[in-house]
Amino acid sequence: MYKLLIRPILFQFDPEKVHYFTFSLIRFVSKIPGFSWLFKSMYLVNDKRLETEVFGLKFPNPVGLAAGFDKNAVLYKELSNFGFGFIEIGTLTPVGQDGNPKKRLFRLKEDAAIINRMGFNNGGVKEAVEELKKNKGVLIGGNIGKNKLTPNENATQDYEICFEALFDYVDYFVVNVSSPNTPNLRELQEKEPLKQLLNTLQNKNLAKAKQKPILLKIAPDLTDSQLLDIIEIVNETKIAGVIATNTTLSREGLQSENKIEIGGLSGKPLTNRSTEVIRFLSEKSNKSFPIIGVGGIHSAQDAIEKLEAGASLIQLYTGFIYEGPKLVKDINLEILKRKSRTNLN
Repeated sequence: MYKLLIRPILFQFDPEKVHYFTFSLIRFVSKIPGFSWLFKSMYLVNDKRLETEVFGLKFPNPVGLAAGFDKNAVLYKELSNFGFGFIEIGTLTPVGQDGNPKKRLFRLKEDAAIINRMGFNNGGVKEAVEELKKNKGVLIGGNIGKNKLTPNENATQDYEICFEALFDYVDYFVVNVSSPNTPNLRELQEKEPLKQLLNTLQNKNLAKAKQKPILLKIAPDLTDSQLLDIIEIVNETKIAGVIATNTTLSREGLQSENKIEIGGLSGKPLTNRSTEVIRFLSEKSNKSFPIIGVGGIHSAQDAIEKLEAGASLIQLYTGFIYEGPKLVKDINLEILKRKSRTNLN
């Protein structure tokens, strides 16, 4: 129904306006008695065999919603009704900011992709905390970044502020140094600045009575040498794991006229590269840390490939927009089907 009826209508309008309209619609409909139950009955696969324990957390199923969709933590409860095992909010910054000028979100229909240059638009970490105080049982990841106006030499302080503010309200943290839409942010992926940032956060974490997993979200555009550095840094700082990958700056093989837009590319063109990065990290590290796989998952088969490449969990974003919530159910059902086959053998 989504791909045949709803998507063609939504895709007639500006992507960012559609995003906010869809949020309002989901929130409104979810308040009508019976609709939350209806969504769950349509999309949620409730099966103990899907439970996945990673970095000390028990996920109801391994399919999550990636950061960037519910930036301000205003719709995580309603979105979880579509069958997700966890929701990642953010990217959040210490102070609310508008992000980059509009227009900043573009569909590439021929490529089943999106280009965005949003620029960490969000209401600030304190606003999100107020929303998260209402949480009743949704497993939440907190994706944190720095404000646009904060120079890189002071960036660590921004991450510390977000870490402290969110600590009691999220289940795991994601350090985002890989968005291409905040000036010079990707410089923080370099070995020394990254090590310093992660060590600072990990020291704060260790000072707590109970620690929370810290993950690093990386770009797909890193070289093999840089990926080897990432493995070394993760093992040295003892953070919990990696999210692979963020959006790409590559425009290879694109057909859509919007391919000229500046920003990060997500969707089908990223499928193979993100899986390559997952496999590289998994093999070269001897599976020494968990990986959340994200990038170009538009089918159950795409998800399985990422899990087989070494991901413990996966996340959707662009695939969710193009394929609809049925994709979440399809992936979970395919995982169960394969588990049944394995048990039979």
